[in-house]
Amino acid sequence: MEFSHRPVLLDECINALAIRADGVYVDGTAGGGGHSQEIAKRLTTGRLVAIDQDPDAILAAGARLSPYPQATLVRSNFSRMAQVLGELGISKVDGVLLDIGVSSHQLDTPERGFSYHADAPLDMRMSQEGPSAKDLVNGLPERELSRILFEYGEERYARGIARAIVRRREQGPIETTGELVDAIKSGMPAAAKREQGHPARRTFQALRIEVNGELDRLREGLEAAFSSLKVGGRLAVITFHSLEDRIVKRQYAAWCKGCTCPPDFPVCVCGKTPQGKLYTRKPIEAGKEELEENPRSRSAKLRVIEKIKEE
Repeated sequence: MEFSHRPVLLDECINALAIRADGVYVDGTAGGGGHSQEIAKRLTTGRLVAIDQDPDAILAAGARLSPYPQATLVRSNFSRMAQVLGELGISKVDGVLLDIGVSSHQLDTPERGFSYHADAPLDMRMSQEGPSAKDLVNGLPERELSRILFEYGEERYARGIARAIVRRREQGPIETTGELVDAIKSGMPAAAKREQGHPARRTFQALRIEVNGELDRLREGLEAAFSSLKVGGRLAVITFHSLEDRIVKRQYAAWCKGCTCPPDFPVCVCGKTPQGKLYTRKPIEAGKEELEENPRSRSAKLRVIEKIKEE
């Protein structure tokens, strides 16, 4: 099986993690194994734990990592990183990488139901388990659909689209991505459908986030990753849209601030001090060469934090 996932910001991630040959590292979103392989190449007595929830990714990453005995592959969600490491007898690690969001393979495989460019079964499950986008689209009340589209897709026409979806499913279940795209378009003003970008882009993003619980998993994964770091270890996170980036940015800021006293307190009484420091103040983005080779990297942002003390 060909898992066509080009690792985004590869050199930047490897440099930021400052990999040591005897270090212990986690790739919490192994995908096709591109980032994992580059980490594994640099290890001698060290160890890599590569995690992914997608069974297709596990097969592809397993093939790519087979030459590296220092790599261990685990099928799980990165939000369960602490449990995974505990089961492997690992207490602390030197670095963690998280590449958040949908992979090129998932987008480019029509039957996975992530893409609005092909008519295929409506799925969107990264783990290939649990309720699918089809279940949500056909089962959620109109108000809940509208909320999801507005909050997770930042879709201006959420109410109209939700209303159109409900109207369309009254004629029979919405089974495919193509049928969903048609319903979305029918719920948007004509001018909106002529705007830059595909009319269904925000709705598909929102449904994918809801199906996979992505924002909750990201919050849990950040906590699990940072708590698993040794002092001096680094957490590198790649995000692809503003909702994810905002969560990462705010969590990093909290770790770097330390004090949790109300702002009107004249002096700190909580005694908390910063646990982390930023590797760079601004996110790292793809350069001109990578943008030309991989247009999907245009929205990628890499933020890195170093742990400077235990809580």
